[in-house]
Amino acid sequence: MGRKRKSQIILTDVVVNDMAAEGKCVCRVDEQVIFVEGAVPGDVVDLIITKKRSNYSEAKIQSIKQLSPIRQKPFCSYFGKCGGCKWQTIPYEKQTEYKAREVTNNLRRIGHIELPEALPILPSERNIRYRNKLEYTYSAKRWLTDEELADPNILKTPGVGFHVPGLFDKVVDITECHLQAEPSNAIRNWTRTYAQQQGLTFYDLRERTGLLRNLTIRTCSTGEIMVLIAFGQDDKEKILPMLDALRQEFPQINSLMYVVNTKLNDTITDLDIECHSGLPYVNERMGDVTFRIGPKSFYQTNSEQAKRLYDVVAEFAAPTTENVVYDLYTGTGTIANYIARKALKVVGIEYVPEAIEDAKVNSQINGINNTEFFAGDMKDVLTLDFVSQHGQPDIVIVDPPRAGMHPDVVKTILLMSPKRIVYVSCNSATQARDMQMLDADYRVVAYRPVDMFPHTHHVENVALLEKRV
Repeated sequence: MGRKRKSQIILTDVVVNDMAAEGKCVCRVDEQVIFVEGAVPGDVVDLIITKKRSNYSEAKIQSIKQLSPIRQKPFCSYFGKCGGCKWQTIPYEKQTEYKAREVTNNLRRIGHIELPEALPILPSERNIRYRNKLEYTYSAKRWLTDEELADPNILKTPGVGFHVPGLFDKVVDITECHLQAEPSNAIRNWTRTYAQQQGLTFYDLRERTGLLRNLTIRTCSTGEIMVLIAFGQDDKEKILPMLDALRQEFPQINSLMYVVNTKLNDTITDLDIECHSGLPYVNERMGDVTFRIGPKSFYQTNSEQAKRLYDVVAEFAAPTTENVVYDLYTGTGTIANYIARKALKVVGIEYVPEAIEDAKVNSQINGINNTEFFAGDMKDVLTLDFVSQHGQPDIVIVDPPRAGMHPDVVKTILLMSPKRIVYVSCNSATQARDMQMLDADYRVVAYRPVDMFPHTHHVENVALLEKRV
């Protein structure tokens, strides 16, 4: 006998009250708190409960009975399918309002620390075509809508685009994405057409076979373009003619790269990347600093807003030519090099050795000679012995991953006792936790959210902490 399926709990005519954390909305029914994705505050919906806990539930929308007065029509035809830009239905000015409020709520409720009034959130001046990098996946069988599945004449054709949320082997075939400026769409669409005309195979994500696997396009603020294609088979007789044709069709590409990846995963950091034509890098420009970006380099994906973010960092840090600055989690040394000319010395530490090499190159090409960069696990590298060798910091800048800082790193920062700490975070929840650990010795004197990713719930926050007297 089969297991009896639990009956679904359906709630009707529920008013969506407000926006909550992580991009979800919150409703209240008979004192029960319910979190739901895909809604807009003010919607009236029918809900299906998907998860029930003692103090809250999660639900999905069964139907929308009444649209919120603030709800707007999505600008992208793939909205709800590819998983990106989930806040398109919310006006941009409301998006930034919700993001700023979430930052303050997290700092207060999780950090339990005294806060000044927040500085106004910095919105992104562009809320479409703001990204400088997009990564696409080729698939032998594109994702089909319910309508297409019901049509026996629709064939399972290959496609190139973005993964369907929660389905590793399903890819939405994209003809126009609004996230990146041209020629991004033209390049992606050309590769699809060329491959189909030449009979090249697209990667089968289940069978792990096929030639075309991944496509990365970078469009820099300098106007330079990098294209990197990952192939699932080492077949030069097919790879090289395709790259030759791509170069001929788009002569404006400054760096045309390729990599052969026969592994089970898509990561290429451990693989050798070949330069087919042009240079093995492109250049980004931020203020008076040039950054050389290789195929494995990290760089903020919203170039214009990255400068505004780092301007806030520089304003909060306020280094002088007498100050030693430590830039922890320095990445490719973007912040370190951006502020170096205002400081006596900047010391950068980062886990990824390749990123540290990029940071050193970026100092060299800009004629910056007062930076030092070190690779290794932060909690192991940043010790009091390290500080005695490289100088007591007056200012510490931290920009950790979403998980925040390791407690040992926080302890070392407290022992170093800098005058100021500038904490840059992409996750205000873990930022709040870390600032609580610093609170006995440091007080928050300013903080400012910065929106790097319009139409998503993600937001950066920059906080300035000063030593208590």
